[in-house]
Amino acid sequence: MNIINQKIKNYINQNCSNAAKQLHNLERKTYLEQLYPQMVSGKVQGQFLKMISRMIQPKHILEIGTFTAYGTICLAAALAKGGSIDTIEIDEELKDQIELNFEQANISTFTNLHIGNALEIIPTLNKPYDLIFLDADKATYPQYFNLLAPKMKLGSFLLADNVLWDGKVVEPTIERDKATQGVIAFNRLVKDDPTFENVILSVRDGLMLAYKI
Repeated sequence: MNIINQKIKNYINQNCSNAAKQLHNLERKTYLEQLYPQMVSGKVQGQFLKMISRMIQPKHILEIGTFTAYGTICLAAALAKGGSIDTIEIDEELKDQIELNFEQANISTFTNLHIGNALEIIPTLNKPYDLIFLDADKATYPQYFNLLAPKMKLGSFLLADNVLWDGKVVEPTIERDKATQGVIAFNRLVKDDPTFENVILSVRDGLMLAYKI
């Protein structure tokens, strides 16, 4: 299911600020070399991530699901002085490409790449994160939330990608696979948690923004 008409998508893309040349090239390279290139954030979502980072001006960011680092670079645009980014990627084969993209974007000195299972790595991280971006395995989104929520300080933000999951969240129950079930459960968990306020936006495949109160 297309949650946004293709003509509208094209219009949004045409009327959104252009990505930096390095990001443009990174996206093209991702589409040429990766098996699932559609996982890259891309221009519109990347610009949104950059704007959110500029509004929050976070000192510490946690990203779960680095892929080729497009989103990481966008989030880094407004990192506070002396700040840092921790980003977790499960695919070890992406490590060299990610590190090269960090270097080309001049964010290597304050960006820490963790390769491995995020469910095992998250409990080892204890920074006071101001902004968390979740874009990983959808079936385990509820588990991520249960790990992340207790670690979030008052006033911090959680961004989660793909929360509309190509429209599958409103399909009949019998058609829901594990990923769809995970996304639906995650959306309910956040909405029903009294320590969070949240909103779902129809940016690309759905973005949730949640605020710890």
